[in-house]
Amino acid sequence: MQKKYAFALAALFVAVTSLNVVAQNHNCSECFSWYTVPTKNEVRPTSFEAGDIIKNYNCVYLGREDKKRIYLTFDAGYENGNVEKTLDALKKHEVKGAFFVLPHFIKQNPLLIKRMIDEGHLVCNHTTSHRDMSKINSAEQFQNELLGVEEIFREQTGKEMSKFYRPPEGRFSEENLKTADKLGYTTVFWSLAYADWDNDKQMDPEKAKQLILSRVHNGCVMLLHPTSSTNATILDDLIVKLKERGYEFCSLDEFE
Repeated sequence: MQKKYAFALAALFVAVTSLNVVAQNHNCSECFSWYTVPTKNEVRPTSFEAGDIIKNYNCVYLGREDKKRIYLTFDAGYENGNVEKTLDALKKHEVKGAFFVLPHFIKQNPLLIKRMIDEGHLVCNHTTSHRDMSKINSAEQFQNELLGVEEIFREQTGKEMSKFYRPPEGRFSEENLKTADKLGYTTVFWSLAYADWDNDKQMDPEKAKQLILSRVHNGCVMLLHPTSSTNATILDDLIVKLKERGYEFCSLDEFE
């Protein structure tokens, strides 16, 4: 199950090399794929092609330039012991994160979901089926993808899910953004990510830590996979070093 999910997510980072948003040509003239251009020396990336589209909707990808803030976000499809370790590191340093989850994660890990809520994290929407959302042509289908997760979360917890949504693989259309807005959701992209999703091809922990420390920037929306053994190893020290540099960790519901 874990390898199957990791393989399915591989496509997510085929383009994790730029923060540009680029139109794809697969019978969809308004389909886009979000990806980030790696930077160095704490330089902020810049968005390009779809900037004029995204600014018209409730979207998050990069915070204020004059604030040394970091927003930690995690895409969680399953648990392999590392999600719990991730939560341990966050609790130790009193850092809040946003976890984008799928229905089966909610069903299979009720205690982890409860812990996320109890410790002040946001539990957010990663869709019902983890499909390419840009290929959805009807508002009803799109709505079902989001409301399906909401319903399962409500059944399991008795609470309402946080109104943040991340499209699988960073794939979206303008209609997606429009419908998400109507449903009261903020669409969340990212400004920093790296190839951490494949548990069989994990980056050396020290190399990964230095890579993140080089690419981090003011207003950083960081995407990590909490199933990564490398991330579970480095997160504790990474938080310490980023705080030493003067960065403040903020929740998405404090975004600016």
